[in-house]
Amino acid sequence: MVLDKLLEQHEAAIVGLWVDHVINTYAPDSAHFYKTQKDQFANPVGITFSESLGNLFKALRTGGDRDELSKHLDPVLRIRAIQSFTPAEALAFIIDLKPILRSQFKDALKEKRLSRELVRFEDQIDAMLLIAFDVYSACREKLFELKVSTEREKIYKAFLRAGLIADIKAEEPGNDALH
Repeated sequence: MVLDKLLEQHEAAIVGLWVDHVINTYAPDSAHFYKTQKDQFANPVGITFSESLGNLFKALRTGGDRDELSKHLDPVLRIRAIQSFTPAEALAFIIDLKPILRSQFKDALKEKRLSRELVRFEDQIDAMLLIAFDVYSACREKLFELKVSTEREKIYKAFLRAGLIADIKAEEPGNDALH
């Protein structure tokens, strides 16, 4: 297939544009930092985006299965799930890969065969979006569970301090009734 060879040859450029596109969804100061800071400890977000999107593109290009795509989507979506993006904004970077590909291959796309291959590859991107939605939803669900658990613990401790409830755990070892 012609597209496979083109994707492999242009992989670094495509991934670079894709990473830049994702990073540009952040405030200008943050985006600049994510792009320029190469220390993984000082810039875990930028490094995670670069590594994960590179691995994700390679998995997509080589026909990775659902589990492999989920594995590479997870780090990016964990970051975006805790930030102030709407679900659509958090996942839009996947669909945004399509115009990046079209711009990379605009001259070559005049060939019908390559156009058909690109349409099939874009179908894979759409399928990946559905996988990403599942991963993102699971991340958001876990985040809300943590928030509820934290609030529950705060209320329990406040009631305990106020003397409104007795500390059953202190009175009866092994009693886990309130948690």
